[in-house]
Amino acid sequence: MDAAIITLIESGILYDGSGSPPQLEAIAFSDRILARGEEALAYCADRKVTRIDARGMTVMPGLVDAHCHISFDEPFSNDELFFHRREGLAAIIAAYNVRKVLRAGVTTMFDADTIFDVSLDLRDAIECGVTPGPRMRCGGNALFTSVGGTAGLLVPDEGGIGYLKVTPSKDDIVAEIRRQAKRGADWIKIHVTGLIPRQRSEGEIQVWSFEELVLAAATAHDLGLPIVGHCRNATSTRDAARAGFDMILHATYMDDAALEAVIAAKVPIVPTLTFQAVLADHGKMIGASAYLQDLFAKEIEQSSRQLRIAYDAGVPLACGTESGFSITPYGEWHWRELQILVENLGLTPLQALRCATFEGARALGLADRIGTLEVGKDADIIVVAGDCTQDVTLLGEKGGIAHVFQAGKATDLATPLPERRDPPSWRVSNYSRVAATRLATGHWKAGE
Repeated sequence: MDAAIITLIESGILYDGSGSPPQLEAIAFSDRILARGEEALAYCADRKVTRIDARGMTVMPGLVDAHCHISFDEPFSNDELFFHRREGLAAIIAAYNVRKVLRAGVTTMFDADTIFDVSLDLRDAIECGVTPGPRMRCGGNALFTSVGGTAGLLVPDEGGIGYLKVTPSKDDIVAEIRRQAKRGADWIKIHVTGLIPRQRSEGEIQVWSFEELVLAAATAHDLGLPIVGHCRNATSTRDAARAGFDMILHATYMDDAALEAVIAAKVPIVPTLTFQAVLADHGKMIGASAYLQDLFAKEIEQSSRQLRIAYDAGVPLACGTESGFSITPYGEWHWRELQILVENLGLTPLQALRCATFEGARALGLADRIGTLEVGKDADIIVVAGDCTQDVTLLGEKGGIAHVFQAGKATDLATPLPERRDPPSWRVSNYSRVAATRLATGHWKAGE
């Protein structure tokens, strides 16, 4: 242990992830946390150490983003995601993008589903030191029925496309879960709800039966895998909780029956309201309709009340951001969910920080290794300018993340990442550009 590089962070506002009040306390670590407080100072007294003065800064566990999509590369549409991606190139680009996530203070992430097997391969590349990035837990292709999802008619009646695999029968459900276990998935993801044309209900509709959910959960658990559900209406949240799911993404539009089910099961929820919040706040700048902005703002307002009731009843909440789409680019919004928890759910900053650290680690089955700054745990530590225990938005300030350590290894934040461009045919065709070209060359006039 003495031969390893030892770092001592002194004079910082240490928040340990447990929810306890912060302390002005030193912390010493190599790949694991060695000591805290006076014991840390004594441990380092006669050793060669790297010292960091964190005066006026928050020292805390690395963030856990419990809902990312690192293989997507910020698409503008499902068409682009399904038809304009190549597996090898997607993996190389994901290795670039994941460095943005790490630099934003996210030392652990859950990639809920992936195009091809890109995320699984990236996880393994990070673990064996090929490329830097957060530690990852991954789902494979999301299991779909042929109706629902968020891709409409792009979802095939059978087979797979993009990040999804259609499982039309019970035999298909079992076979696909077994295939993903063989490929090394950490989680099984079920897309329990989706959109259909001319639907009359809020949110999405449930497109899996309760019996199918029970079968999927039992099959996953028999293989030692946890299962997570995309649930954006009341009945899906209720049925996923009753079926034994290990985590629920979104859980919006809950009614009393759904609340009762999640409270009884104490199933962790990852609300992932960041996507809606960013579009509601900034949609006008990107041409989103006022109707959509208002719809998403109402979804946050209505769902926050029910989520707070669940939280007060002991349901764990973890922070997820849906990073990976054009409106939630990598490295930009990993702090935003904490602001929602404070401003919309009414949590204290300390409670929100616990959701973004320990609760995320616990939901992913990693609480024995990360999530709190306890002696013996992996040294996933970030240092943030200012006191985050009073203002969680400091995590999003430009340059606010001063240091990032993962398993004790410092991330280079000073050297900018090299600029990148999009490969040919990586984005969808844009007919407005064609129109602009024709106008410029006089092929036809505006109004024709």
